[in-house]
Formats: sequence, C-alpha cells, structure tokens
Amino acid sequence: MTPPQLDVMAAGLTLRGMQRAAAATERAGFDGLWLTEGGRTAYTAATAAALATESLTVGTGIAVAFARSPMVTASAAWELSEATGGRFVLGLGTQVRPHIERRYSAEFDQPGPRLREYVGALRAIWTAFRGEERLRFKGDFYQFTLMTPEWTPGGSIADPPIYLAGVNPWMLRMIGEVADGLHVHPLHSVRYLEEVVRPQLAAGGAAADFALVCPVMTATGDTEEEIEAERDKLRLRLAFYGSTPGYAKVFETHGWDDLQPRLHRLFAAKDRAGMAALITDEILDTLTVSAPWDSLAQALMTRYRHVATRVVAYSAVSTWREDTNAVERWTEVAEDFHALG
Repeated sequence: MTPPQLDVMAAGLTLRGMQRAAAATERAGFDGLWLTEGGRTAYTAATAAALATESLTVGTGIAVAFARSPMVTASAAWELSEATGGRFVLGLGTQVRPHIERRYSAEFDQPGPRLREYVGALRAIWTAFRGEERLRFKGDFYQFTLMTPEWTPGGSIADPPIYLAGVNPWMLRMIGEVADGLHVHPLHSVRYLEEVVRPQLAAGGAAADFALVCPVMTATGDTEEEIEAERDKLRLRLAFYGSTPGYAKVFETHGWDDLQPRLHRLFAAKDRAGMAALITDEILDTLTVSAPWDSLAQALMTRYRHVATRVVAYSAVSTWREDTNAVERWTEVAEDFHALG
C-alpha cells in the first residue's frame, strides 16, 4: 500500500484569509487542503484556495449535498476541477435532519438512498456537460431532462472524484458502491476502520484504489505539560462528538456500549466537566494521537501507514492562525512525514 499523503483542513475563513491559508499550506509542504462547510460555504472557500495554489489538492470535506440541487453542485465542481487542472475533489455529506429541514428548508427523508441517487445525478450531468449523452436522469428524488448548449459550461473535463462521508454500515456499503473515496469522521479508531469500515466498503464493491481520508485529532507540544493541556482539550471535543447517537458505532466496536448514552445525558444537562471526565486515557489514546512535535510525524505514519490514503491534520490551520510559530513546526512535521514514506 502506498504511504499516505498528509493534508490539513480549514473552515470559517474569509475568502482573503482562505487564500493566505491555502498558500501557506502549499508552502509548508502539505499535499492537500479540505474545506468544511459551516457558516461559510465550501465551494467559495475552495475557489479561493484553488486560485492561490499550483499543486495542492483542494477538496470539500464536506459540502452539504441536500442544501443544493445536484445541478448546482455539478456546475460548481466542474468549474473547480477546470480551475485546478484536476486537483479538485468533491466531498459530500448528508448533514443531519434539523439542519437540512430547518436551516436549508430542504428534503431529508431517506438520506442514504437520496445521497446515492444524488451521486448518480452528478455523473449523468457531467456526461451531458461533455456532450456524450443527452440528459435523461429520472430517479425517485431527482429528475433532470433539460440541458441545452447555452447552459453547459463547455470543455471536456473528467468527472471530479467524489468522496462521501458516512459512519454506519448501510451508508458505508452504499459509499463503496457509488463513490471514489470515504471521508472518515474525526471520531474513529484504527480498529473501527479495519473491522467496520473496510468490510462494509468491500461489500459495496469499492475499487482497489478507493480512497480513505482520515482526519486525525492530535495533541502535541515540546513538554509533557503542553501535551497534557492539549489532551484535555481533546477530551471535551471527543465528548461532544460522542454525545451524538450516529457515532455510537465507533464506541461499540471497542465495547464501550454505554458511553454514548451517558455522554448524551450529560450533554442535555450541560455538564461539560462530566462529559470530559468520561473520556479516559484509554479512549483518548485510541481515538487521537499524542506525541511531542519532533515525533508527531512518526506517530501519525506508524498508525496510518497501512490504513489511510490521506491523513488530515485536523487542527493544523487553526493552530497556526493562533500561533504563527506553529507554521514552522507543522512544516517540519510535513517534511518528516514525507521522509518516512
């Protein structure tokens, strides 16, 4: 298996800020940059990053699928692939029902089958963009039957790779069936990837070159005190993620069946300290990586060499926004990581 590449992720930046962050990411020697979607849109952020870089892989990780018609998404992805010379990766996810229905005023019912059909619609639209076939896509959720030359973007671009986000078995099988890669949730373990994710992707027929993108939460520093302070921050982050029922499967893989319900109850009671206290050292070391700066690259490569296609430093960009010296430290991590490959 080819050694993994090392990426970063970013969110919440202004377009000018994203240009600066993307250029810094490329200069630091990282392989890719993933843009999440929250208060700011993933595609405009990806555009800013694309126009500020020359070799960096730029992807959405993830953009909210159901907030947009597949036609809108297909057009945005086509233009970004064109602008990057094929460096763009389209990452999509379902989000959760309250956001889709109440924030976006969009349909969420049957999210798995809907997302599978969404991918089929994208590929049909891109084929029509190239003029290879007439647009005649008729599904249960989407229908596209009109595409005139005036409304095609032009060019003959290859389909951008599509990576989907998923956690539970049915969704993983579907992703293995229709996508080119999986965006693994930051709350994961190697055991969960080996025992749950890979078998389900294989059951869906995932190709041999199917990509696994793994965001990794890290605690690092020069001293034990600095690392322990970062570990305490990760306890609370894991606790908040783990309070969501959808991520219970990760805990259950390790026999921590009662952890998610307990976290959920404490979350409802707004007991942040109680939530963090449930994340023991064993849980923290299973789900995150702790290491001094000078051995962080080795720790990441050791854990993910035979597991991931791309390892994503979850907090690198936010770290160097707060501390400009961190850019140099992450540059050294990237150099060491590539040397180990």
